[in-house]
Amino acid sequence: MLRCLLTFFILCIGFSSLTQAPPKRELRAAWIATYINLDWPTNASQTPDQERTAFINLLNTHKQTGINAVFVQLRSECDAMYPSTLEPWGASLTGTQGTPPSPYYDPLQFMIDECRIRGIEFHAWFNPYRAVNNFNNINNFAANHIAKTKPEWLLAQGTYRLLDPGIPAVRDYVISVVTDVLRRYDVDGIHFDDYFYPYASQGGSPTPPRFNDDATFALYPRGFTNQNDWRRDNVNLLIQRTYDSIITVKPWVKFGVSPFGIWRNQSSDPLGSVTNGLQSYSDLFADSRKWIQNSWVDYLMPQIYWSIGFAPANYAVLAPWWNNNAFGRHIYTGHAVYKVANDPDANWNNPSQINNQIRLNRQQVNILGSCFFRTGNLLSNPLNVRDSLRVWMYYKPALLPTMSWRDNTPPQPATNLIANVIGNTVELSWAKPPSTANELDKARQFVVYRFNTSVIDLTDVNAIQFITPNDVSATYTDANLNPGTYYYAVTALDRFHNESTVTNTALATVVTTSILSPELRALNLKNYPNPFSSNTQISFELLKPTYVSLKVYNITGRELIDLVNGNRFTGKQLLTFDGSKLPAGVYYVTLRTKEFTKTIQLLLTK
Repeated sequence: MLRCLLTFFILCIGFSSLTQAPPKRELRAAWIATYINLDWPTNASQTPDQERTAFINLLNTHKQTGINAVFVQLRSECDAMYPSTLEPWGASLTGTQGTPPSPYYDPLQFMIDECRIRGIEFHAWFNPYRAVNNFNNINNFAANHIAKTKPEWLLAQGTYRLLDPGIPAVRDYVISVVTDVLRRYDVDGIHFDDYFYPYASQGGSPTPPRFNDDATFALYPRGFTNQNDWRRDNVNLLIQRTYDSIITVKPWVKFGVSPFGIWRNQSSDPLGSVTNGLQSYSDLFADSRKWIQNSWVDYLMPQIYWSIGFAPANYAVLAPWWNNNAFGRHIYTGHAVYKVANDPDANWNNPSQINNQIRLNRQQVNILGSCFFRTGNLLSNPLNVRDSLRVWMYYKPALLPTMSWRDNTPPQPATNLIANVIGNTVELSWAKPPSTANELDKARQFVVYRFNTSVIDLTDVNAIQFITPNDVSATYTDANLNPGTYYYAVTALDRFHNESTVTNTALATVVTTSILSPELRALNLKNYPNPFSSNTQISFELLKPTYVSLKVYNITGRELIDLVNGNRFTGKQLLTFDGSKLPAGVYYVTLRTKEFTKTIQLLLTK
């Protein structure tokens, strides 16, 4: 253990020389794969309570890392991780496709609610065409699965089955599944992955013959004579119609795709990248460059799952190529965390590989963030990659990038910012903007800034102290401050993260409290045991009778329990905190007297 810690800190010293000021706006995301229980639920035999606890723990860790968006797989084989009249329940939830959770709950609504509590965007991830990954298992599929109700819609390649992209009714069906979720749930985005026409390797081993869609081409040619161009257009139609449907149903929901990392090699097309690998254009019939060029997506998130230094497909070549092919939309890059310390390419043994990719991204004007594949690999923290992200790359919170082509009108500002100084703590409160029926104009979050001078500079990333997870609270506590004068301002954010003008400036002067004060040391706030699974004892000491406030907060800063609120006598104080009804996760206990504030972290396990 000591050797691991020393290694980590030595690596951190190495990283520090490469530290860049983080951008104010950046997507920091992770994919959460549900297919065959890859990330969540961790196994299909979990009870609903266990599933919910696991998801909460997962989100808490992401929040601690600095993640501000998740892309959750809701549909992996024409199934559903939510109640649906169109497709059966996914087997990942119960082990049996078509069987709902018992006791019943709605996993999708639950996940959205938990993301809202933490200020994490929720993007609904769909596999648009994959129907059956292995047709040998078809007997395990529900009777109402599309492979059984519409077998004529299936395209076969070995044991793999997909919905035939050339059939018009298939496009209608896929879009109906997407819009069903769109209408019923408050998602922030709709997301497609890279599975369009199948990879040559799909369908079993040895590699099976390629699919045959000649009959579909003959039936629905739409004027095409070149079958490959027709296939690409089939996918184009789905992408374009999906985008148009989203804008019609909910114009505040984003849409994007994470295509294979190479569009075309330059050897095949002068517009392509200097690479030598599989090409999504010709191998998967996915013309991703055309989608963004024609403004059919808000972003592309190419899966650049190769290292900086990998000659056939160098990240340092592909990231700039995608940056130069953004056409006014966003590029985010997919990072292969699953390869860290686990790939024949020795570059993945470099603990700085992922961080260096992010540093390269930040040098590109059109690459505005990252997404990590996948959550389980990120949480396992190979070569301390997650710790390194938290300490070096994501040490300040980030607003999400705006999308001016969708909405560029900021919300109304908050008003009446008030700062109340209590010892070395400043308690802020403000008035929310007036309510509005226009979803695009609603204030969804607030940003708290703190400055050391009266000059309010919203471009100063280091001034950002907190981004509220939602619009529920209009307060913030800035604790453990050194003596001095501070200037605070608050802004509001809308659905597309447009930022309002600032509130009035609130001035706060802290005149007391060194952390070396004997009285503060005597507080001696602690708890035992820690971690704990149900109850823990909290103790502290007072040198004189005084007013005491002792409160429990969750990881987002939301007050949960008021343990003490009143005058206490001199001496040691002892009380029991019952966490049995709270989900597992990180919590904070804050002790305040008239002069001092002290906070400790609790870890509740289940």
